[in-house]
Amino acid sequence: MTVCTVIGRRALLAASLGLMVSGSVGAVLAQDNLYGTAEAPVEIRMIANEAFAGQWQDAMVTEFNKHYPGIKVVIDGVPYPELLAKSMLDATGPEPTYDIIIADDPWIPQLAEAGVLLDLKKDAAQWTDAGYDWDDFNAAPLAASEWNGVQYGVPLRSNLLLMFYNKSLYDKAGVPQPTPELTWTDYMAQGEKLVQDTNGDGQIDAWGVDTYFNRDVLTPTIWQTILNSNGGQLLDENNKAAFNNDLGKAALQTHIDLLKFAPTGGSSHSFNESLQAFRQGQVATMFMWGSVFKGTAVDPKTTTLTTDQVGIQVMPVGSESAGAHRGIWSGAVNNKSRNPAAAWALLQWLSSKEGEVWHSNTLGVFPARKSTLASTPEQEWLTPVFAALQMGYEMVDTGHMWRPRDPKSDAVQQVLADETSRAISGQIDVAGALASAEQKINEIMGN
Repeated sequence: MTVCTVIGRRALLAASLGLMVSGSVGAVLAQDNLYGTAEAPVEIRMIANEAFAGQWQDAMVTEFNKHYPGIKVVIDGVPYPELLAKSMLDATGPEPTYDIIIADDPWIPQLAEAGVLLDLKKDAAQWTDAGYDWDDFNAAPLAASEWNGVQYGVPLRSNLLLMFYNKSLYDKAGVPQPTPELTWTDYMAQGEKLVQDTNGDGQIDAWGVDTYFNRDVLTPTIWQTILNSNGGQLLDENNKAAFNNDLGKAALQTHIDLLKFAPTGGSSHSFNESLQAFRQGQVATMFMWGSVFKGTAVDPKTTTLTTDQVGIQVMPVGSESAGAHRGIWSGAVNNKSRNPAAAWALLQWLSSKEGEVWHSNTLGVFPARKSTLASTPEQEWLTPVFAALQMGYEMVDTGHMWRPRDPKSDAVQQVLADETSRAISGQIDVAGALASAEQKINEIMGN
């Protein structure tokens, strides 16, 4: 029996018995058909990052409709900087437009505290297939959409901050290719050798590293990953700043010292600039979100490199562990949705064992399930990526390597972006930047 059939029968039975769930969801269960028909479809709308909304609308929805032909899905793409604000504004209105919200890693607590999300393990239980297998998810990506013991979402586009390396540039420099045992100490000692003249004309044309350096909300994740790998944390158990210490200062100084091996003008680089430099074969290593691997090592439309040239693994080892940083896009259902069963059907299918394998093999999207990562992917380039992800998820879970988990996390991240960028650009020293960040964050968190 297919997932669609099982869910559909359960939902229809629930409707016929007049079963109710909490909040505004219960009223919709009186419908005769929660999943529509090809002739009389139900419509659900999703708000998502424009970076992948179009791909989902064109490819994912087509595949989903093979299983649920009665559900019409409309996906609106919004630029990342505007997505949280627009999601919150719509979700808290009296008649929200969107049934599904696609939320970045730190946003679920804020949405949950606003009271706009469905409890998927409780309120959606009667629509959930018995074989869905919540326990198959790796703990770290699933936890991104949990808040105060409630599961408000599921991981749909799992991601980690990882280390990319150009094997050709490492070999040309005579430096051993990185392994998961590479330490930050060894990496920094190798950096100068990776700055090189590759064609013998006397001019430097390849550098050691590129990553986030300028003022960007994601720039602090580099510093934080180094901090976490040395056993440090951003906040303590009371949400008080815990980074203004020797570990925090050393981690930020390491981030700044990477500029010694970065291209000219590297202090103004972030996502786009570092990605372009690496794809053009100009830098030996890049600390970047793993989800760009396909466009960096596989797709000739976007890169000059090939899969034979690009390696990927966890970031270097500190005193405690290797590093990574969680960046999960989760799907959640608005609890005012008029079609919550249909909305959950989409999220459930996409995050199911079957859907995740399709998503990964067809679109190259990173999975969250242990069973998927243990499988052999159809596309060979995913094999080393799967290995890096599984190792990274374990590191992230053990070291709590993620952005602040709090409804005020966005404000905290803005402060970190401001102060770390001031230190990286030389406007203030490391000690001053962290002291300022500590004071501002403690005020935000009420400490």
